[in-house]
Amino acid sequence: APPVQQMLAAGVPVGMGTDATRVASYNPWVGLHWLVSGRTVGGTQIKPPAQCLSREQALRLYTEGSAWFSGEGSMKGGLKPGHWADFSALSEDYFSVPAERIGGLESVLTVVGGRVVHATGGFGPLAPAAPQPSPDWSPAGRYRRLEPVSQFTSTDSRSAACCGAPCGLHGHQHLFAAVSAAPVSDQGSFWGALGCSCAY
Repeated sequence: APPVQQMLAAGVPVGMGTDATRVASYNPWVGLHWLVSGRTVGGTQIKPPAQCLSREQALRLYTEGSAWFSGEGSMKGGLKPGHWADFSALSEDYFSVPAERIGGLESVLTVVGGRVVHATGGFGPLAPAAPQPSPDWSPAGRYRRLEPVSQFTSTDSRSAACCGAPCGLHGHQHLFAAVSAAPVSDQGSFWGALGCSCAY
């Protein structure tokens, strides 16, 4: 874990981000929870309290700190005249909620460029229409419920009863692919890395 407190004390510019991957979260509140509490998502204390940041310090790393790194400090990173007025209303007050609940905070209203881009709960009526799945070939836009594999007895019936979104790369139907032998030794790598949406 980076020594954030020492970096700040030394005057090193610090911006916070998620460094997320396919198996990690892009949720900034998880990172803020770690900065404030010194605990992992599993609750393990990996930083002593003296190395933790105040809630305001931690939030500034995500706002002003990251705006400095992107060279956009004159436009964003703070609530100032002439800056963008992007903001969000949260499910609970970040500055008063118990530290263990910081990681579970959510936006109930998000405004970007003066437009509501997300709204839920009491703000739900302000929510915009859901965007189309991206990329446009994503099976998420054409999903339909699958019958259990055990109901199919032949390759032909499996193929005919598959979901309606064929894989654009391999040309097969997803359920058919799930019960077929992949032509490579590492099935997980083959189906996932080459763009097939098959989860098997």
